[in-house]
Amino acid sequence: MATFSIKLKKKKEIAADTFAFYWQVPEDFTFKAGQFADFTLIDPPETDEEGNTRAFSFVYAPHENELVTTTRIRDSAYKRVLRDLKEGTEVSFDGPHGGFTLHKTESTPAVFIIGGIGITPVRSMIAQALKEGTSHQITLLFSNKTLKDAPFLEEFEQLAKEHDNFTFVPVMTRSNEDEWNGERGHINEELLKRHVKDVEAPIYYLSGPADMVQAMQEMLIAAGANEDNIRMEEFSGY
Repeated sequence: MATFSIKLKKKKEIAADTFAFYWQVPEDFTFKAGQFADFTLIDPPETDEEGNTRAFSFVYAPHENELVTTTRIRDSAYKRVLRDLKEGTEVSFDGPHGGFTLHKTESTPAVFIIGGIGITPVRSMIAQALKEGTSHQITLLFSNKTLKDAPFLEEFEQLAKEHDNFTFVPVMTRSNEDEWNGERGHINEELLKRHVKDVEAPIYYLSGPADMVQAMQEMLIAAGANEDNIRMEEFSGY
């Protein structure tokens, strides 16, 4: 796998403590929607025992011709340095990696159950499928604490209006009725069955904090999903 040095083009905050980073695209670089790469800081001003490399999924789809990563900033040396990177700063880039990609059988529905920043590979997968006009029936259950914590919310709402085969179900765990009149609380079997009529039919994609991914896997199996049809991507420590 080739390693490149690439430059940061720009960055912007897209949700509470959540930033999108736009990177220079290496020449002749290709990837599949849902894949990731390793980003290594070069001579950072600080480091810690977690090291200078992190894996980030590509949040934009291949057809968008942009190399974009998104992460929630937490209090680690890597994330502090990343947050403060100046435009034009170089990092070492190694990728693409991973097989967390959309299944090819379009007659089989896809259900995404996603927590927080786990949405990054999923945005790429859904955007690419809708652009290509595949006939997958796609449902996205997207859990966040509050509206301000939810990246890409308006974008998914617009995609759902434009595509009959895409259903978007945002879920807020800490919003009250004054802030949010949609689904609230944690995703459970009852909520799942309100939006997925035949729980045995889909291939499920789980992405987010490790404890949530494990809980959702257990919930799906208890609800009657085929364990072999559950695919997972854990975001440990963001």
